[in-house]
Amino acid sequence: MITKEQKTNVIEANKTHEGDTGSPEVQIAILTERIRQLTEHLKQHPNDDHSRLGMYKMVGKRRRLLDYLTRKDIERYRAIIAKLGIRK
Repeated sequence: MITKEQKTNVIEANKTHEGDTGSPEVQIAILTERIRQLTEHLKQHPNDDHSRLGMYKMVGKRRRLLDYLTRKDIERYRAIIAKLGIRK
């Protein structure tokens, strides 16, 4: 579970303007942090299928947001991919 402080730090690092909490970049960054934490959890608990399903849903949502960003502005897409270290 991502804490409030971690979420605030992620938002601050990825916001595009003052007061930005909902841009695709911020949403992608928050999902990426949650996915990384769940990945570590699943390494410790390999039989936790409910959490695995939730992680798969988050990965799908992040993929859709990245596809949207690709259609809207390819440069923003490339910047967020490089910044977060997401492969594709």
